[in-house]
Amino acid sequence: MLQPASTYDKLTRNFMWPQPAAFNMASVVSDQWAAATPDRLAIRRVFDDGRTEDWSHLELNRAANRFANALQALGVKPGDRVALLLPQIPQTAIAHLATYKIGAIAVPLAALFGLEALSYRLSDSGANALVTDTAGLAKLSEVRDQLPGLDLVISVDGPEQGVAAFSDLQELSSDTFQTVRTRPNDPALMIYTSGTTGQPKGVLHGHRVLMGHMPGIELSQNFLGQPDDLFWTPADWAWAGGLLNALFPALSLGVPVVCHASRKFDPEFAFRLLEQQKIRNAFIPPTALRMLRAVENPASRFALNWRSVGSAGESLGKETYDWFADEFGFKVNEFYGQTECNAVLGSSAALGVTRSGAIGRATPGHDVAIIDEAGNPVPSETLGQIAVKRPDPVMFLEYWNKPEATKEKFIGNWMITGDQGVMDEDGYVHFVGRDDDLITSASYRIGPGEIEDCLIKHPAVALAAAVGKPDPLRTEIVKAYVVLKTGEQPTPALEDSIRSFVRDRLSAHEYPREIGFVDNLPMTTTGKVIRRILRNQAREEVA
Repeated sequence: MLQPASTYDKLTRNFMWPQPAAFNMASVVSDQWAAATPDRLAIRRVFDDGRTEDWSHLELNRAANRFANALQALGVKPGDRVALLLPQIPQTAIAHLATYKIGAIAVPLAALFGLEALSYRLSDSGANALVTDTAGLAKLSEVRDQLPGLDLVISVDGPEQGVAAFSDLQELSSDTFQTVRTRPNDPALMIYTSGTTGQPKGVLHGHRVLMGHMPGIELSQNFLGQPDDLFWTPADWAWAGGLLNALFPALSLGVPVVCHASRKFDPEFAFRLLEQQKIRNAFIPPTALRMLRAVENPASRFALNWRSVGSAGESLGKETYDWFADEFGFKVNEFYGQTECNAVLGSSAALGVTRSGAIGRATPGHDVAIIDEAGNPVPSETLGQIAVKRPDPVMFLEYWNKPEATKEKFIGNWMITGDQGVMDEDGYVHFVGRDDDLITSASYRIGPGEIEDCLIKHPAVALAAAVGKPDPLRTEIVKAYVVLKTGEQPTPALEDSIRSFVRDRLSAHEYPREIGFVDNLPMTTTGKVIRRILRNQAREEVA
């Protein structure tokens, strides 16, 4: 989408958003390439033992067509929600494309979700169908009776009682399908993000969200789409980072994507994968980059072929930025956004747009400012809230079934991010911190409400509050302050029990890595926990 330019100013000045009457993500990601270059590599799956499985654009498209026909035959209609509980495998991409082809809404779910997290999202979204694997079916069996609206369950690992087999549906369906004509604003994708209070919110995006991501991703990958480009990310395809910072933008530009169904990030394996597959481009979140630092002398040990690395999800920091440049001889391109409105600030070392300690400048096509509480832009070098002006094609449509929360996300025409920042005189934005209770841990945005709700279900817990505690690797970890019920005593065994209780019910990224037992919690006169005091206490513990 970005036209060649010699400077950032020229790139920004000449940029114009296309205004298509019709836009469908499946057409851009798959249909066009299957027709133009059918034999071109689309996805390469790497197995744990080193074997690979290649999918051409034609093979990927035909598989998506078969699954689209199957979903339609099984009663899935435009606007229905199709949940996808799958790891980084080609079938995940196929299920996404098929869902968009029929005009339904994809609801990606992370494999690390526990029972309560999974049940809530399936129920809140009103998912009609679920595509998953054996591990997902095991979780689903525990909550299926709570989901009366979930009519269809499909497994990529074969049939079970009451579960259709993905492969059987493929064999029985035609490999031709006419992708429905959708408009840019028609709903296509819903990703759940945590809020500061209560349960997570479904962030609903239109098909245009892919178009909105393209300038930021092209910029952060030093103009993605060069000869021999090959893309990989360790980010789960259930998150905006994996889908919209990597998979879909790369495929839409004809850049092949390498995938590996890893359950845990392994720095040594990551470098081996980069070397063996000759990967040229990567999206690597800041926590993963920090973990790569633990590998000794990677530039000399591995014959790396990469030319661009983008990073987002949390602040990268000057130390990691400088280490990468010193070690590998080129700079990480940091960019910024949220699930609601992503890749609106960016960097590109190839264009000279990069600054240590900054999260980027406004990406072409996006109007980003630092505003005050009244919604007025503030002067440079002044602290305020990072905000994005609407309309913007990358901006979400709404929070699913939460009109008040949607309204509260805006001050006038500015979408507020909840992130405090400063813009310097050159237009670079420097991240300062959150202005609410969201916890940023290993690139995940975690709301304390869901964790606290889970904590007080533990039979020993009377009251609980969750806050972010500074951590050099993950930015923050979840720390829980817990008041026990009368008669209960704080012990290491009880701490382990509480920690496991949350991990099993929510997810591996939300459980409290630290638990502090306290006699009481700071409260307002109306009985609300003052998390600010606990956040300050957690920071003092680090100091």
